[in-house]
Amino acid sequence: MLASEGLFSNQDVKQVRDDTLTRDELVAEVSKRVTTKNLFKHILAVEAVMRRLARHFGEDEERWGAAGLLHDIDYDETRDNPHLHSIKSAEIAAGLGFDEEIVDAVKAHSDIHGLPRDTRMAKALYSADSLTGLIVASALISPGKRLAGIDTEFVMNRMGEKAFARGANRDAIRSCSELGFEVEEFVSLALEAMQGISKELGL
Repeated sequence: MLASEGLFSNQDVKQVRDDTLTRDELVAEVSKRVTTKNLFKHILAVEAVMRRLARHFGEDEERWGAAGLLHDIDYDETRDNPHLHSIKSAEIAAGLGFDEEIVDAVKAHSDIHGLPRDTRMAKALYSADSLTGLIVASALISPGKRLAGIDTEFVMNRMGEKAFARGANRDAIRSCSELGFEVEEFVSLALEAMQGISKELGL
């Protein structure tokens, strides 16, 4: 499993809240529950994008990053019961001591439950989740198969191709408008965040 070292500076690795896990402890918890290498990389990608969005909005980067780390923590456990996905993740998050805003954002990131996304964090997590998949798929068809080899325009062009990366929910990505973003700006911020951890993502 990928180690957490090198993702962020030591001063960034601090407690998410005084009474809950540090980032390293949370990464270790995710590593215990997520056995698929690519899923773990996806989780790290969403965390990176959530942290970048938190900085953009002047929000708490540790808390937003925690939401990214937690959102698919139940995926292996609920693989055969998709109606439980995100519900179980939310239960795990609550059990680890995370607050209601994080728990609700994690719970609402799956479309299957039709839950409202009333907070900026929840809206961001929903959009970021799908966009990271589109960006990874875009990188993998680039000549060098690297994030450094693509730009915002390349991702936007792939987004316009309906047959490409069908699993990346375009409507979810476009819902970034609820955060005040144009899609292109949102893609640019997310790509920047993921390029910043390209080594950990193997891209």
